[in-house]
Amino acid sequence: MPREERSSFKSSDKSSEASLRLGVLASGRGSNLQSILEAIAHGELSARVAVVISNKKEAQALERAARYQVPALFVDPSHFRSREEYDAAILQQLKEYGVELVVLAGYMRLVTHTLIEAYRDRIINIHPSLLPAFPGMHAHRQALEYGVRVSGCTLHFVDEEMDHGPIIAQAAVPVFEDDTEEQLSERILAEEHRLLPQVLQLYAEGKLKVEGRKVHIRENTSLRTTR
Repeated sequence: MPREERSSFKSSDKSSEASLRLGVLASGRGSNLQSILEAIAHGELSARVAVVISNKKEAQALERAARYQVPALFVDPSHFRSREEYDAAILQQLKEYGVELVVLAGYMRLVTHTLIEAYRDRIINIHPSLLPAFPGMHAHRQALEYGVRVSGCTLHFVDEEMDHGPIIAQAAVPVFEDDTEEQLSERILAEEHRLLPQVLQLYAEGKLKVEGRKVHIRENTSLRTTR
């Protein structure tokens, strides 16, 4: 069994049992997790966060989860011999909490085939660039150094390659000549917070279909890729 620290408890809200059960993996402050929790609370997302798991003991995402009475687990990577073993432990927890869709919300680890195969086309990642441009770390810095005029964020299904899986939705933001990484990051983050709950709602409604590299979205949706 993995070592874990639970900072909350399972919700007893029976009315939420029929909703899409999300498992959120996060490593940092959890602002995208917050956007999910708020969308659920406001009735804009037909889902419940069944569990939040972090590879960082001090991740603020765990604190956010606890405030919403969502189970919050820290699973220590140092207790495992490989990334595959670690993902097997994560998978065990996801299954224990009945997770149907996994959301990577600022999760700073590459997931392995162990987790991907168990949740094929059921893991969604959000990345702060217009993929396939600027994958990996420091996407904002990469965009500024390259001199692009437009950047943004991408929601995509996860496959075995980094920041590579089928793209669901993207939102663009302008890049200004005097931008700093922090300024660009904040503008992109605002779009992440807006777009992520919309995409999760499309999934909850069964409106996303993956065919090869393409994600088809059923017509008559309310998805907005710009403000």
